[in-house]
Amino acid sequence: MMKILVRLVATCAILLALACSAPAQQAAAGQSGSDIAAQVGDRAITVKEVDDRWRQAQPAEHAQAVQQIYDGRKQTLDAIVADMLIEQAAKAKGVNAAQFTEAELARRSKPVTDGQVAAFFQENQAQMQGRGIEAMSPAIRRYLEEQQRTTAYQALVAELRKAGPPVRQLLDAPRYQVDVSPDDPALGAANAAVTLVEFSDFQCPFCARVMPTLKRVHGAYGDRVRIVWKDFPLTSIHPQAFKAAEAGQCAREQGKFWEYHDRLFTNQQTLDPESLKKHAAESGLDAGKFNACLDAAKYGERVQEQMGVGARLGVSSTPTVFVNGRLVSGAQPYEVFTAIIDEELERAAIK
Repeated sequence: MMKILVRLVATCAILLALACSAPAQQAAAGQSGSDIAAQVGDRAITVKEVDDRWRQAQPAEHAQAVQQIYDGRKQTLDAIVADMLIEQAAKAKGVNAAQFTEAELARRSKPVTDGQVAAFFQENQAQMQGRGIEAMSPAIRRYLEEQQRTTAYQALVAELRKAGPPVRQLLDAPRYQVDVSPDDPALGAANAAVTLVEFSDFQCPFCARVMPTLKRVHGAYGDRVRIVWKDFPLTSIHPQAFKAAEAGQCAREQGKFWEYHDRLFTNQQTLDPESLKKHAAESGLDAGKFNACLDAAKYGERVQEQMGVGARLGVSSTPTVFVNGRLVSGAQPYEVFTAIIDEELERAAIK
């Protein structure tokens, strides 16, 4: 996944994890599916046959490898397009690309203030390994300045893409067939142009972090986007997640999944069975029906089935969201989701 974003601040590594996950697998390069991987006598084994076997045997590793190849190609393609647009804009102003870029970044960036440094230190104090603000200030300032330049560069390229010659991307992302059941909890119209299927875990802190992002997406796009929930409790690290998933399904049965969903994510420290029942009563559910449903583990098999669906798709961490089948791993920022959604809406309009 885009699972872990590592920022090195001087000698202190500030780790900003995006998902609840196991260690990432190494990814491998690929070839054309029709290429011959091996010949055994007169029997040819194609790369496609190898990939299909790999996908069946190790779906998570295969999905990560395919996604990594696409991400690398996409980032490189974006860099090539950006270079071309900057060169054209620089030529129009009679300067070289480096001069044009530096002038634009300087114009768009503001000096980092002491207040911003102090705020960053406070927000990330747990990752400072005991170092005080005096020791960390120079590194934090450099990091924030670099962040500003990156933001300014992205804004510059976005403006050039709008004002410059049309850019049509033909490199398509890997897509997965994600089946949605009619009774899966969902927000938005069933015929929405874009469907987001979220595999999530009520005890995962990163799932809680992405919750407001997806709510914002729903508010911004309305019925053009549908958001569907799938349970994927990571039982090896979140012992209360499976029962919480069952509880969510019991709430769905009473038509109050999303109200209960929000309550569990705002009370992640109290997900034991008695607390799950208390949350249900306070969410306006019929307590008797809910308690009987939870005690009988009525939806345990359903949760297991959804975990199996996710595993076959290569899900190994939460949150994992499929946007029209395109995999997005981790608690990514709002802008990551909107960029993909806008691409999908444009793709739907072209069709």
